Amino acid sequence: MVDITVAGGQVERGEEILTDEALAFLAELQERFGARRDELLAARRERRAEVARTGQLDFLPQTREVRDDPSWRVAPAPADLTDRRVEITGPTERKMTVNALNSGANVWLADLEDANTPHWANVVGGQVNLADAVRRKVSFSAPGGKSYSLRDDGRLATIVVRPRGWHLDERHLLVGGRPMVGALADFGLHFFHNAAELLARGSGPYFYLPKMESHLEARLWNDVFTFAEERLGIPAGSVRATVLIETIPAAFEMEEILYELREHASGLNAGRWDYLFSLIKYFRDAGRDFVLPDRNAVTMTAPCMRAYTELLVRTCHRRGAFAMGGMAAFIPSRRNPEVNETALAKVRADKEREAGDGFDGSWVAHPDLVPICKEVFDAVLGDRPNQLDRQRDDVHVTAAELLDMKSTPGEVTEEGLRNNISVALQYLASWLGGNGAVAIFNLMEDAATAEISRSQIWQWIANNVRLDTGEVVTADLVHRIEDEELARIREALGAEAFDAAPFQSARELFETVALAEHYADFLTVPAYERID
Repeated sequence: MVDITVAGGQVERGEEILTDEALAFLAELQERFGARRDELLAARRERRAEVARTGQLDFLPQTREVRDDPSWRVAPAPADLTDRRVEITGPTERKMTVNALNSGANVWLADLEDANTPHWANVVGGQVNLADAVRRKVSFSAPGGKSYSLRDDGRLATIVVRPRGWHLDERHLLVGGRPMVGALADFGLHFFHNAAELLARGSGPYFYLPKMESHLEARLWNDVFTFAEERLGIPAGSVRATVLIETIPAAFEMEEILYELREHASGLNAGRWDYLFSLIKYFRDAGRDFVLPDRNAVTMTAPCMRAYTELLVRTCHRRGAFAMGGMAAFIPSRRNPEVNETALAKVRADKEREAGDGFDGSWVAHPDLVPICKEVFDAVLGDRPNQLDRQRDDVHVTAAELLDMKSTPGEVTEEGLRNNISVALQYLASWLGGNGAVAIFNLMEDAATAEISRSQIWQWIANNVRLDTGEVVTADLVHRIEDEELARIREALGAEAFDAAPFQSARELFETVALAEHYADFLTVPAYERID
């Protein structure tokens, strides 16, 4: 038996999750697949170095046969995944679990990744909540006495779990003395405890796969699924995986990714925030043609974003897979109806564009947005569960169009720089404190949006970008604005709440990933070293 050690502390009901049998299964996953994960991460670095050297990225000539073969399709969808017109996202904390299942959305993306700080208590506690949710016995009582329980007057959302990306480790689980792959830990615990139970209840083990950069990474996931099904006696093909196309290299391999996962694939998602982060990260040192304007100015109608989303719909429907739209991150305010009116109009327009383009459904971050998204997709779908019949043969996207960042309208402003700094500092303070999904300026921020904020600052400094005020973005300017924005945050929160939060640590972390000479690929990697 492979040696596995639990290095984390006690978590309430953790013994129900970290059983000897479950840990042995995790150890097997790590032993079989951990080294391949390491090789694929090395391949990422090599590919990025080549792109930095050549400034080129294109569709792969060695996989042209897969793209040109019209005959293959992904496996048919199970019954509870045929209609995905509204999906709500959120971390697996207990109150969110109840509210998401009750929200009226078709799917709950149970997020163990960007909306979840991987404190050991969150990692294990999230698995406890998932196990209870699958068995329909999850409830929550707030400190003030309000209780939350599952509705019995309507359908509950189908659970689709998002494990961590391949790049993250889980240092509280040691296999052979080394941290195991976080993605395998998240997948393995949920699959071990819930796959058979989900199937018995007429559903199945469904997953969202984040931050992949190649079809070889999809092949690894497919091998993990096949092994897990065989090892636990789960019928082959029970797993269904939706892949987030949220990196620029993955956008050039959409068909190949679906092909590798075809026995387990369900669809692709336009993960817009991480995709923007990936564009900036991948071409951060490629010159001014690859410098984007303020984050809030980059909409889904920008030419490079239109190319990406239309290619995704065409690719999915050609292969019988669902095309899922991006996040509506707005958080409605009960205090400011004017803000709501303007923002909800933008949400509606965004969803109308997606439904009109052929997407089969879309994401929201708040239960109050479920009715809007549902109304928009109902108007297009009618009684149909999806738009798989809409092939989008009119779409022809080139590599140049995917990489056309230069044509994005907008400018780099002092307001945009301030927003990036403030959002990053507030988000990182919350993340370090254990909360990975944070409402800031009426938007639900997660790790992806913090990545955009700090990556833009790094790129603006590296390219001597001039703001609308005439000032050039420098580290000294960022330090000055940090001081000013932290003073504003302190005033808004109050001195006691501000001093109780880890803002100093957040500032140190922000400067490490935004101002250092060498760019850190993911801010969550150094951030992970600062938490329990």
